[in-house]
Amino acid sequence: MLQFGLHTFGDVLGAEPDAHPRTIREVVAEGVLADRVGVDFLGLGEHHRADFALTAPEIVLGALATATERIRLGTAVTVLSSADPVRVFEQFATIDGLSNGRAELIVGRGSFVESFPLFGFRLEDYETLFEERLELLAALVAEEPVTWSGTLRASLADQQVWPRSQASVAGGRMPVWVGVGGRPQSVVRTARYGFDLMLAVIGGSPKAFAPFASLYRDAMERFEHEGGRVGLHSPGLVAETDAEARELLRPHWIAQRNRIGAERGWGPASVREFDDAASDDGALFVGSPETVAAKIVRAVGDLGLDRFDLKYASGTPHAANLRTIELFGTEVMPRVRAALGD
Repeated sequence: MLQFGLHTFGDVLGAEPDAHPRTIREVVAEGVLADRVGVDFLGLGEHHRADFALTAPEIVLGALATATERIRLGTAVTVLSSADPVRVFEQFATIDGLSNGRAELIVGRGSFVESFPLFGFRLEDYETLFEERLELLAALVAEEPVTWSGTLRASLADQQVWPRSQASVAGGRMPVWVGVGGRPQSVVRTARYGFDLMLAVIGGSPKAFAPFASLYRDAMERFEHEGGRVGLHSPGLVAETDAEARELLRPHWIAQRNRIGAERGWGPASVREFDDAASDDGALFVGSPETVAAKIVRAVGDLGLDRFDLKYASGTPHAANLRTIELFGTEVMPRVRAALGD
């Protein structure tokens, strides 16, 4: 059965002195609503820059663990390259205990690099950092004594790490996904460790990522791992009508695209670029519940998805985020399930 998730990076709207703390509180309120309307998963992004409030998503997840009842809680993503895997495991095993077994990890290399100089890492070590830390995380989530050595972190010798997760008490393993933007090597690496695959589709057509889903399933079989889920992360917004949804999202999407694009040498975004992204073949899942549901159904058919995660906040106001969450849970999800026969 398809699962449904929501992601937010805690996008900051406005420049008031309380913009960051207010946004953090709003994220908690949004997570509580997502739980109430039946969403399966909430993922909080990690960024270290002024336009996103969530630099320490694990703390916010701890608050949500005690304020929610059934929704699964995780990151989207934990920037593993600039984090210590032991601390990451300890934090999420703690969240798993607080939430009675509802913690999940989505780890990635990160699309921004601010955390590297902030925490004293060299960008020249970008690839090695992630490879070594993913290997260590794979050993840690087995929750057995770990012996490990690498080149960019102190070695471990028969080291047990605490606390035990609720998942291990139940005889399983805390779920770990790897967020991938479209490199075949990253897909195969994810399968090598037996982790789930989260495809981040923020541009282009979701259908274009179907070969990566197939590559992942083939690699899982080749590495003799059972199971393995494929998820899709894409941005969007839900409102009562297509026109209202596009009008709400367009200025914020363009502003964010231009702000990030200016840092990366991109040209200015246009209304036409937004409209292309919001089309049937684009990466934006924006529109009425009927439109968004139909687009999710197509993506499930194209990629064989196990979970669809909507990145619901792109600098949009808190009220619009709440409305998206409510419509996603009460109208989009039932339509998709009915269409898929779930």
